[in-house]
Amino acid sequence: MAIHITGDQHADDVLSGDPFALLIGMLLDQQYPMEHAFRGPAKLLDRLGKLDPAAIAAADPDEFAALCAVTPAVHRFPGSMATKIQAVAADVVDLYGGDASRIWTEAADGADLVKRMMALSGFGKQKAQIFTALVAKQLGVRPDGWEKAVGDYSLDGYRSVADVVDPASLQKVRDFKKEKKAAAKA
Repeated sequence: MAIHITGDQHADDVLSGDPFALLIGMLLDQQYPMEHAFRGPAKLLDRLGKLDPAAIAAADPDEFAALCAVTPAVHRFPGSMATKIQAVAADVVDLYGGDASRIWTEAADGADLVKRMMALSGFGKQKAQIFTALVAKQLGVRPDGWEKAVGDYSLDGYRSVADVVDPASLQKVRDFKKEKKAAAKA
């Protein structure tokens, strides 16, 4: 299945064709507009030539941070995100032999997938649930019990990046998040 999150065909192709890229995009989706966050893996690919978790994990931290900061930066906080990218790359190497797709293809069920996601650096429960919903909705990988494991993110609607398939759905997700923030402040 093709991913359509970023509004940039090259970046979406990178996400669609590389499980590690999709994982990095989700990692970067914080304090930054989601379509920009998910463009980050394509920027890295263009600069590195390939997205190899082992090479990224082993890279000199200062050099990798500098690479992430090259304009256009991978994230609005390139230094801290470079550290997080290297940490999750090391997790993918150590736990899954460098194959990020094993995180979801080998999960026993939805709860196991959320647990596997939460074991990765930079992934708390909410991010793990959203990524599990993304894998289920956009990639069609639906381990038993995924709906229960992701809670509200399994519902039809426009709640997260898992529901973004075009510019209109991106705006609907933004509107939902804006309403949620306003309700929390009230």
